[in-house]
Amino acid sequence: MSRLPAAGFAAAALLFVADQTSKYGITQVLRLDDLTAAREITPFFNLQFVANHGVSLGLLHASNDTSRWLLVAMTGVIALGVLVWMLREPKRIEQIALGCVLGGALGNILDRVRLGYVVDFADFHIGAWQPFLVFNVADAAITVGVLVLFVRALLVRDKPRGERHAAQDSVETSGNA
Repeated sequence: MSRLPAAGFAAAALLFVADQTSKYGITQVLRLDDLTAAREITPFFNLQFVANHGVSLGLLHASNDTSRWLLVAMTGVIALGVLVWMLREPKRIEQIALGCVLGGALGNILDRVRLGYVVDFADFHIGAWQPFLVFNVADAAITVGVLVLFVRALLVRDKPRGERHAAQDSVETSGNA
């Protein structure tokens, strides 16, 4: 049996806690907890409460309890798939990326179970133009994790273990000639 992906679990736990702590800070400490609540931080960044009843890009809007629990179930199955992948993944960087995705997913799932929606609050903008939807720490963690996995899948080509040994053997034997 292979070792548990400690780095992946640590990333998941850290991001889950950071996500839930930030949402608590926004809604309870700063009292930004209704749709009209916003606070300008810089000319390009606001804290703005959004109750997100859907998933990415506002898709799959949960307009009733049935659709809410279907979203919880769907995202729970996806999170379980990410966990299984992380448990089987031998590479540490991929384990950490999967931990980011898992921690973010669990943070948003907890919101949906507890509140019926996901708390979003980070609003980057340039004047009236908003290049991103309002998001949260969990969304950022999921995005970063997926991007790392995507970039590594496209750009990083690890040689299979047998090829590495064959290449080392040929270098060693050619040096002896």
